[in-house]
Amino acid sequence: MNEGISLKKRFVFFASLLGAAAAALIIRYAYLMLGSQDSTIGMRTEIVSGRGPILDRNGKILAMETRMSNVTFWKPSMDKAGGSEQVAKDLAPILEIPAGDIKKQIDSSASNFIYLKKSVDDTTIKLIEDAQANRMLKGVGIEPMINRIYPEGSLAAQIIGFTTTTIKNTEEAAGTVKSSGRDGIAGIENAFNDDLSPSLVTTSPGIRQYQNGSQVYLTLDINVQMILENISANVYRDTKAEAVMFLAMDPRTGDILGSVSLPSFDPNNINNPSDSALMNRPAIWSYEPGSVFKIFSLSAMMDTGAINGDTTFYCNGQYEKVSSLGELIKIGCLDAHGWVNARDIIVYSCNAGAAYASDRITVPVFNDKLREYGFGSRTNAGNPGETMGFLRPVDNWSERSKPTIAIGQEIAVSALQMIQAASAVANDGILVPARIVSKIVSADGKKTREYDAGPPRQVLKAETARQMRSYMADVTSSIGTGWRADVADMSMAVKTGTAQLYDPNTKGYSSTDFIASCMAMLPAQSPSLILYLVIVKPKGEILGGRIAAPPIREAAEELINYLGIPRGLNLQITHPGTISLQPLPYPEVNGTVPDFTGVSKRQLLPLLLRDDLHFNITGDGWVKNQNPPPGTPIEPDTIITLELE
Repeated sequence: MNEGISLKKRFVFFASLLGAAAAALIIRYAYLMLGSQDSTIGMRTEIVSGRGPILDRNGKILAMETRMSNVTFWKPSMDKAGGSEQVAKDLAPILEIPAGDIKKQIDSSASNFIYLKKSVDDTTIKLIEDAQANRMLKGVGIEPMINRIYPEGSLAAQIIGFTTTTIKNTEEAAGTVKSSGRDGIAGIENAFNDDLSPSLVTTSPGIRQYQNGSQVYLTLDINVQMILENISANVYRDTKAEAVMFLAMDPRTGDILGSVSLPSFDPNNINNPSDSALMNRPAIWSYEPGSVFKIFSLSAMMDTGAINGDTTFYCNGQYEKVSSLGELIKIGCLDAHGWVNARDIIVYSCNAGAAYASDRITVPVFNDKLREYGFGSRTNAGNPGETMGFLRPVDNWSERSKPTIAIGQEIAVSALQMIQAASAVANDGILVPARIVSKIVSADGKKTREYDAGPPRQVLKAETARQMRSYMADVTSSIGTGWRADVADMSMAVKTGTAQLYDPNTKGYSSTDFIASCMAMLPAQSPSLILYLVIVKPKGEILGGRIAAPPIREAAEELINYLGIPRGLNLQITHPGTISLQPLPYPEVNGTVPDFTGVSKRQLLPLLLRDDLHFNITGDGWVKNQNPPPGTPIEPDTIITLELE
């Protein structure tokens, strides 16, 4: 009896040992497979997939999720008959790794659990699964994982951003669930992370179901982006600049078609990129814009009635004024331009003229108009970390502030703010907020949410905007600073700029560091495209008219063709060949209103640029109706209304 009890106790003892050993083996295997020292009994690991893609305006994929797998090996499960040599021989052609290398990896590993190859595609995994179905590759395991890839590489990298793997622990009744997924940490990936991320829809013991993330469509056109990046790369190389920014915008919609920031990086290979490469400069970097800003300061003065097109100022090479405290305020000019009006100030980029013009407008009125343009505020275009720029409260303005701001100093802007403000000049006074995201579409395509950057707003009178565009059109003439930006058969409104950078060491403006820039609107009479190029700290030549205007011309040439912008005053018909049809001469205006019936909008351009005529044009195409009728005497306040169809 006692012997039977003893045998029973021994059985229970050894059974307990075997059970403990088996449990230890299971825990060890779970530890190795999960690759974490935090893995414990009761924890379930899941890989959360379904992050939505990022696409350009035409549906071209810029960021997408892809399923990859790691190929693992568990030594205790290896077929003893063939050993590591057989495994290596069978696996070598599949993994495209020499059999000897695989065998060495298995034999030399002190651990039973080995990673043979990481980030393997589905095709390779299918070959492994087929081999295992034929009782081959014993011990070979497949560890699924999720990757985020960017098919266009570094193209628009700072706009798109990138993701990182995140681990989240969730306590549930059945135990702890360890979820592995991806979250955005920069760019659109970060700003729209909640939209892109898959969402948990149902939970039951042991089961968690996710809904795929939404699709985010950008306003970018990947072809426009590519054109701008190629040109920018040449500028960056040739000028040995610290950085280059290049933007393209459709002013009618506010859509940013292209946004370049160099230097850049490849989000597929994040390997300690510099802060400069990661920076989305057009949105988050602020700077003093220089003479390009005269577009906005002069139009503000004209729109408020402080000056008009006939108001003149004398430039002897510098602006001089004695402040109320007896301080002599001086602002230098590139030349002594003599008597100048608003048009001359824009064409010659006359600092003295702009500064003297600013004496005609009060500080509160000037400040209010600049803020209406959006300076000192974020555009809310969709970029994370966007700067507000810098426009100090009027209480902090000195007597030097007005003339200095008028020439684009003592105010900090972003490139995005500048191109958004330019939309008001391009759209006959109506500012359309810039946006980089167009819409968010659900994974099933059934729900669409348009991205709203804000409502359009009237910033200038239509006549003021047209006047400014006519002045800018003359900048491309032989006497203007932007003649190198001129494109044959295309009317362009252009302004160049060269700004000194502030030197924190000397607490003054640098004599060596500059920003060269150029802005263009085309066609000048009814712009459908704005281009803005900024070159930061170029070496050698520093004038915007010399180094920023030519790339603007190059980009305009390519984009006019790609976007199908009608060019020239000639109509063109393409049949088997190209035939140029000479237009009718534009109507002559000699004191009375001519008959405009049948005249095209482009034929009207020479008249639109005249200061003594005032037009109100609606529609596109050719003139259908007009008011006043032909023969009506033209008075100084006569406005000729033309309805085009």
